Amino acid sequence: MCNSGRYDDFAKQLNANGYKVYGMDWIGHGGSDGLHGYVHSLDDAVSDIKEFIEKVLAENSGYPCFLFGHSTGAAILLKAVLDPKIETLVDGIVLTSPAIRVQPSHPIFLVLAPIFSFLFPKYQFGAANKQGLPVSRNPDALVAKYSDPLVYTGSIRVRTGYEVLRISSYLQKSINRISVPFLVMHGTADTITDPEASQMLYKDASCTDKSIKLYEGFLHDLLIEPEREEIVKDILDWLNCKLAFMID
Repeated sequence: MCNSGRYDDFAKQLNANGYKVYGMDWIGHGGSDGLHGYVHSLDDAVSDIKEFIEKVLAENSGYPCFLFGHSTGAAILLKAVLDPKIETLVDGIVLTSPAIRVQPSHPIFLVLAPIFSFLFPKYQFGAANKQGLPVSRNPDALVAKYSDPLVYTGSIRVRTGYEVLRISSYLQKSINRISVPFLVMHGTADTITDPEASQMLYKDASCTDKSIKLYEGFLHDLLIEPEREEIVKDILDWLNCKLAFMID
């Protein structure tokens, strides 16, 4: 989710291992409609992913369904699978750097966000940053990411930032209700989303089939880190293990 085109190589690796892959961009991001970098409500994105899951499964009846989400996309998936109807359709989810807890650029934003998001929803607090955020230790991968016109490089819009805070707050209160099998992965040096929140998810989620992978010193975008092949292998190992268990 987000700009799904950035995951083409990952999708091809999944294809090569027998997995059929579908992707979607949430509203205002990637190739989706709307003002770039703006979302009025992440509940709309949650509704969209639910509809997308049902559509894909209608076209692939009888196949197991696994979901992958990164950062805010992972938070959207988590809220979607809290819906009992969606929960029954999904066999497992893979989450990288989920936005269960995020750190605003300034603490005052936590206080002012509800007001500002109502008065100035599309406002940006700063100019576009073509250098992007430090989300990988691979400089070539960073150049490729932030040269992509579908990747939003502007300062986060007020309403979007508020919505990320809102969904993360909701998840922190609802985390014990997560019952879908999952693999959560996080770099310990991530400064965008909190790796300790992923540990909280692993500890408090009600499901018994859960796994966590923490990567010492890794940053936010695990699939463009120098060790991306290690990340892909860990994902494939988990998926293949789930499938083998289902077949048995």
